This record gives sequence, C-alpha cells and structure tokens, in this order.
Amino acid sequence: MNGKRRRLLLAAVDPMLEPDEQVEVVTIVNLSSVSVRRTAAFAAASAIMSGGMAVIPTPTPMYLAMTGRRIFIFRANPMFARPEEHVMTIPRAGLVRSEVKERLLNSSFVVSSPDSEQGLKIIFPLVGRKDRNAIAAVLPLAG
Repeated sequence: MNGKRRRLLLAAVDPMLEPDEQVEVVTIVNLSSVSVRRTAAFAAASAIMSGGMAVIPTPTPMYLAMTGRRIFIFRANPMFARPEEHVMTIPRAGLVRSEVKERLLNSSFVVSSPDSEQGLKIIFPLVGRKDRNAIAAVLPLAG
C-alpha cells in the first residue's frame, strides 16, 4: 500500500482507536462471505468444495486495518486513494482462520468465530503477501 493510501486509512481509523491501541497492519483486500459448518468450527475446504460459498459475486476492493484487538474494514474508493466508508469492525478475540490458499494471482484464507456459521474470506493480491503473512501469524488455525 502506497504512502498516501496508508495515511488516509490511518486517519480514518484513528478516531475509532481505544487508548493505547495501535494499528499493526494496513492493506488492500477483497472480501466475500462464506458458509462454514458449525460442527467443525471451520471446515473451509469442505464448505467451499460443497458450494457453501457465495454472497458477493464480484469482490469489492476494501481497506483492512488490524490492531491487537480489532480488524477494521473500509470500502475503498476505486477512483481516489481514500477510504469511502467504514463497513465493519471485527473483534480479534476468538477469531480463527483456515489454511492459506495460494493461487497464481492472489492468496486467501477464511476467518471465522467458532460460534458463527458465517465466515469472511479475505483475498490478498499477489503484492500483499507480506501483509497476509502478518495477519495469518496472529490468527490461530481452526482446529
């Protein structure tokens, strides 16, 4: 993420931060919802194989900012570098992730809470591997 985009995203996130909360990672991603089976807490591979996926047919570019406590998602303005609107905030406590799926032009994993049947597939562009690795390193694998 270039310096201008980073500064604008940090400026949008700053008013939402709690005292002593700091942004650890900022990146551009695409998101889509996926269905996960409650019994397995996170069987992302089987959910995808069984057709349990699909909510957003065309991924929308989003900005993701992660702190030690939360993940903030903002809709990205495709014409300008600034974030358009705050879409959601996800507490990090209890989140788990699937294995990283590597593809030719991107990579992804699914994050979910063990008590939810919905997961969020985060798709990272090829140039976002460093950010993907940083996020994956702090979210435990689903068991």
